Amino acid sequence: MPLNNRDAAYLWDMLQAAKEVNEMMAEHDLAGFLDHRMLQRAVERLVEMIGESARHVSATARTELAEIPWRKIIGQRNIPAHKYGQIDHELLYKTVVDDIPELIRCLGKALPPIENT
Repeated sequence: MPLNNRDAAYLWDMLQAAKEVNEMMAEHDLAGFLDHRMLQRAVERLVEMIGESARHVSATARTELAEIPWRKIIGQRNIPAHKYGQIDHELLYKTVVDDIPELIRCLGKALPPIENT
């Protein structure tokens, strides 16, 4: 079943934020990430954006895209959004490094190709 335009837009937003965070983290190991406060804040914000978009994806699309861990993504969004002082940056780093590449792959597979007009 093809995605409706609204779901496709949210998935596209998730993909763009995931690619951006992946690019930011490409040259940083854990120590470098922990020493770079601005990078931490940027990654926190992008993870929040991914989760916020995920929250708005319809139940139908979530069911069809069951390989995407929706609850986990939305839960990750809630940490920077509501528990700012309690962020475990080592866990955030691990989540981003381990999970974002797979999310990019899943989203890229789910989204229709963009047509040049």
